[in-house]
Amino acid sequence: MGLLDGKVAIVTGAGRGIGREDALVLAKEGAKVVVADVGTARDEMTTEKGPADEVVDEIKKAGGEAMASYTNVADFNATKEMIDNTVKEFGELNILVNNAGILRDRMLVNMNEAEWDAVIAVHLKGTFNCTRHAAAYWRKESKEGRDRGGSVINMASDAGLIGNPGQTNYGAAKAGIAAFTIISAAELGRYGVRINCIVPVARTRLTLETPGAVGMMMAEKPPEGEFDILDPKNMTGVIAYLGSDEAKEITGRVFHIAGGKVHMMDGWHGVASIEKDGRWEPSELVPKMKELVESVEIEDISTKMTWWM
Repeated sequence: MGLLDGKVAIVTGAGRGIGREDALVLAKEGAKVVVADVGTARDEMTTEKGPADEVVDEIKKAGGEAMASYTNVADFNATKEMIDNTVKEFGELNILVNNAGILRDRMLVNMNEAEWDAVIAVHLKGTFNCTRHAAAYWRKESKEGRDRGGSVINMASDAGLIGNPGQTNYGAAKAGIAAFTIISAAELGRYGVRINCIVPVARTRLTLETPGAVGMMMAEKPPEGEFDILDPKNMTGVIAYLGSDEAKEITGRVFHIAGGKVHMMDGWHGVASIEKDGRWEPSELVPKMKELVESVEIEDISTKMTWWM
């Protein structure tokens, strides 16, 4: 018996990295899995069906059920077709893991419009597209008396929650996904749908290309035989749990995962303040704003990015 027996899941970006490991563990726990991956190659110009097909074959060889989808998550109509095909093939949909992603890292003054648009389209719009159509399906099912126990698991990043130079596009998309998670969870609870978010710390082909100290850290591997806190497999336990009925009361949460550590995150909150009775005049704020800012010690951004170590 698996934690997800009888469930049907879609995992986007499932051909490699974290998505691949997610698809494998969901299948191992009993879910029928749609392995969705457009197969973008490193040259950013070509796609291939191989990654998705290979994961499907691996699941089937292990005795599971799976099918491939080569859907571009940035395409609104194509993602609806993917949801519809999943329901047609497997009878229902219960779990959606929005994992698909790309990087187009560049310092802001050098970033072009296409690099900005591509990252926002895949990460933020892609998360919207897939969730939007899954939510429409679950709302229809709920209104007709069929509670599918819908669970959406999104992917954010420290680049969005904290920031990382060279990733204004990626960070903005990931911060947006965290906000999207909280708001959509509040909207869709009435239909029995829960939406949560993962902030993974893992070594993948994307994170190895991350600029600065973070990318260098990701490249380091532990001595053979030691636990690798950056192994993409470390995410899979939480992903499977959040997709299961055991997590039916958990929604609107953001979980940061690094190795064996699972942190529940909270959003922006006040750390210091100034106050007066009435409106501030600009001249009054000259000393007060300096005092306010200086009252809180600002950490170096590279330290913030590795707080979990």
